[in-house]
Amino acid sequence: MRKKIHTAVLSACLLTSSIVASLLPSSPAYAATAYTAKVYASSLNVRSEPAAGASVTGTLAGGATVTVTEEQHGWLKVRAGSVSGWVAGYYLKRTSGSSSTSASSSASKASAKTAVKTSAVSSGSAVVTASSLRMREGPGTGHEVVGSLQSGNKVTILLRQGEWSRVRTAGGTVGWVSSQFLSGGTVRSASTVSSNSQTQSVVRKSGSIRGKLIIVDPGHGGTDPGMLGTTYDTMEKDLTLQTSLYLRDYLTAKGARVEMTRTRGDQKPALSQRVQLGRQLGADAFVSIHYNSSPKNVSGTLTFFYSQQNDLRLARAVETRLGEGIGLRSNGLSFGDYHILRENPLPATLVELGFLSNPYDEAIVRKAAYQRKAAQAVAEGVADYFNK
Repeated sequence: MRKKIHTAVLSACLLTSSIVASLLPSSPAYAATAYTAKVYASSLNVRSEPAAGASVTGTLAGGATVTVTEEQHGWLKVRAGSVSGWVAGYYLKRTSGSSSTSASSSASKASAKTAVKTSAVSSGSAVVTASSLRMREGPGTGHEVVGSLQSGNKVTILLRQGEWSRVRTAGGTVGWVSSQFLSGGTVRSASTVSSNSQTQSVVRKSGSIRGKLIIVDPGHGGTDPGMLGTTYDTMEKDLTLQTSLYLRDYLTAKGARVEMTRTRGDQKPALSQRVQLGRQLGADAFVSIHYNSSPKNVSGTLTFFYSQQNDLRLARAVETRLGEGIGLRSNGLSFGDYHILRENPLPATLVELGFLSNPYDEAIVRKAAYQRKAAQAVAEGVADYFNK
């Protein structure tokens, strides 16, 4: 979904929004309190300098844990064993820090506790009985393989459809497997989700986000990089995934249940699959995360809705929080005729969190601190939607 904001629409949004002045740091680098982070890429090059053209001094495997000591324009200086150097920051997710840990770290800890509580209530657990079991993007052998399981692996069943089960591994990977190779676990079927629509409607009126199921959709992915930064060649698909992981943590810390349309950089679910996920699971809201581009010299965030009846209140709640200040100004609300919104039966919003075509915006959005602020603001907005 390659998006360019029409001049007339953007101008109208700019007229209704307040401009918040922001300044770049006086120094491009700063010493960060050392913290640990996890690599979210199949492999990650470590470079001698904080630049894409710098020489490669080593490689980190996916899932590796590193110590981060410094940040410069979105690049993080790391060390892991004998390997040290600079890596692209949006491939790392903070896992812990010093006593002055960020709100994101607190959210991650709360997320873990919440996940245990909610999964016991809403999902079934099962054990893999096959020596090797493939996980696929959809319920059938014609779908792309997204992972594999081994005998004895424990999974959480999210949904059953025919002879297939949608499961989540302990590491967070989600995919479909053949049910005949699972032992134990009971969970509602897709037809049951549909028949429970009245119950879902009643739950939405409870006035709290606790227990609500939110679909978080990191835009693009796989062979679709989305927008490319004009200064640092930042790929939108990487930023959307990292920001969505932060958003997941903040939402679960508030007591919500979260399902993501993709959890890895190499995944590329179709737009129809992203929408269908929320429908199948009987979710309560859908939030799609994106970063923008425009031939005009524009800056800031923009929040989209399609249906005034179904989407507008959610979009307005999120935009209000973004407008309170996250480092880039809010350009307000705008109608968006996007598949992810138009074909979605859930209250849904698509959020653009900065312009990769603007060097100022790109330098800011590459930083983990901005991504955390943006994710927290979106999470607060979603919570406000359910509280009203």
